[in-house]
Amino acid sequence: MSPFLAGVTWLLLFQCAGEALSRLLSLPVPGPVLGMLLLFVALRLRDQGSEPIDTAADALAKHLSLLFVPAGVGVMMYFGRLAGEWLPIATALVVSTVLAIAASALTFTALARRKGAATDGAEGPAP
Repeated sequence: MSPFLAGVTWLLLFQCAGEALSRLLSLPVPGPVLGMLLLFVALRLRDQGSEPIDTAADALAKHLSLLFVPAGVGVMMYFGRLAGEWLPIATALVVSTVLAIAASALTFTALARRKGAATDGAEGPAP
């Protein structure tokens, strides 16, 4: 079996495991997200990479743009509705972008202060 096929098989098995876990436990988290978390835990427990998964991930990442085609087609199917409701959509996009940038900046500032306080205390008193 080729490394790519083995890697895709592993990725799909973890996705299926996450989907099963999500449905069995009625969790509000999508199955693929749980599968990715399970894969992460499995790889961390192995404490080494997996060549087949690396091969599959690299190949899929090279062709990632193809995964946007269905989304683009879906957007074009509802173009009439989007054209009619462009103002609320644009407002939501702008406001959410500004809030995300502000939250990131505040988080970075808080972490930078915390790190600065931790390193200042570790150096001892200034001469």
